Amino acid sequence: MDKSKLDELNNRFQNQKPEDVIAWFLNEYDNKVALSSSLGAEDQVLTDMVLKIKSDARIFTLDTGRLFPETYDLIDRTNKKYNVKIEVLFPDFKQVEEMVNNKGINLFYESIENRKQCCHIRKIEPLKRVFQTLDAWICGLRAGQAVTRQNIRVVEWDDNNGLIKVNPLAHWSEKEVWDYIKENKVPYNPLHDKGFPSIGCLPCTRAIEPGEDVRAGRWWWENPESKECGLHKR
Repeated sequence: MDKSKLDELNNRFQNQKPEDVIAWFLNEYDNKVALSSSLGAEDQVLTDMVLKIKSDARIFTLDTGRLFPETYDLIDRTNKKYNVKIEVLFPDFKQVEEMVNNKGINLFYESIENRKQCCHIRKIEPLKRVFQTLDAWICGLRAGQAVTRQNIRVVEWDDNNGLIKVNPLAHWSEKEVWDYIKENKVPYNPLHDKGFPSIGCLPCTRAIEPGEDVRAGRWWWENPESKECGLHKR
């Protein structure tokens, strides 16, 4: 997609609601667009919006093998509430076995290189498989989430994967996310009520202290500038 088309779409959606953005892409791309959900608060909002617009829309998530029990429970509760089956993607067991046997079960604490290797095998590789079936993907990024995300736009070109990336909540505040969850009775992870604003794999996520950045609990031993898994390179 050329830059002029991206500018045109961003101008089109500049003052529109996230639901309008989602509806346009679901209509335009049909089964070639899907919501990639990490089961976080933003993605649960998008799940609610997407399924209200198109009850059989594609939604997928990743099971890295290191998730919180509460996250697995949320997958089940979400499926039951909306009468859907979220697609669950798994990493290649041979790659995981080789990595763990060579570098240890908790290799990610040893270096950024190790952590990024773990993210790549457990997250990026499975995503690449599903991206081969898509022309566009929807995700829950917000500009206010992290220093690495301040300049995101509603519609972007994903150079890493060669498809359109849609961020319907790009300009939403955290308050807007939680207001929507409460008003629409959207199921969410109870860890959010225990100081976990951002929830990933269990060994790489901690609760944050009052006043800390919302992403401070992710890979907390690293600098903020490196805190991406490689999926959202900026």
